Amino acid sequence: MKCVIIDDEPLAVELLEDFVKKVDYLELINTFNNAIDAVSFINQNSVDLIFLDIQMPHFSGIDFLNTIEKKPLVIFTTAYSDYAVEGFNLGAVDYLVKPIPFHRFLKSVVRAQQIINPATAIQTISENTTVPELEQDFMFVRAEYENVKMNFADILFIEGLKDYVKIYTTDNKFTLTLISLIKLENFLSSKGFSRIHRSYIINIKHVKSIQKNKVLISDKRIPISESYKTAFFEKINL
Repeated sequence: MKCVIIDDEPLAVELLEDFVKKVDYLELINTFNNAIDAVSFINQNSVDLIFLDIQMPHFSGIDFLNTIEKKPLVIFTTAYSDYAVEGFNLGAVDYLVKPIPFHRFLKSVVRAQQIINPATAIQTISENTTVPELEQDFMFVRAEYENVKMNFADILFIEGLKDYVKIYTTDNKFTLTLISLIKLENFLSSKGFSRIHRSYIINIKHVKSIQKNKVLISDKRIPISESYKTAFFEKINL
């Protein structure tokens, strides 16, 4: 895999360069100490994987990821765990908090290799290292002053409220978080969820019944709008 390192800390770049050398199927093709300089290179070259620092001056890793035209796989590297939610919601392969131990670096790389070429992923891992599952079955959301882990299987449905959403779970509670419904739709659409209304995303596995233009989940009847009905019915083979 052709990879690039983007980090404003020279020592962090050196550490990642050393880690890359230890993995024979990684090829380091460039390093950058700021994300602005990396934009044109990524857009003009074939890159499989980026090790991307999030908090950099003037132009963050998230700004960079939202700017580039080509979208290689990304492993975020940062000293701050507060960005984990946004990192995963942007589709990152993994999120590594500095200081990064080699075994965590290697887990992330194996996951990236599985995504690119699952049939021939090279399992060069230590005896005590377990390969992470390809499919992530949870997400983190910001609620008040903490990042809350939410397992997809526990989510019943999500209700949009302007800039916020309410995430209802199987324990008859809800979590209020600041994120747009469209971002959650993009993130969850491949994980068993479906947008059925401009205000609702549902977990298909928790649907008890469908009657006319409504679905029943737990004791809640949720409307299906005409604009989402066709795509929803195709998804559940109706």
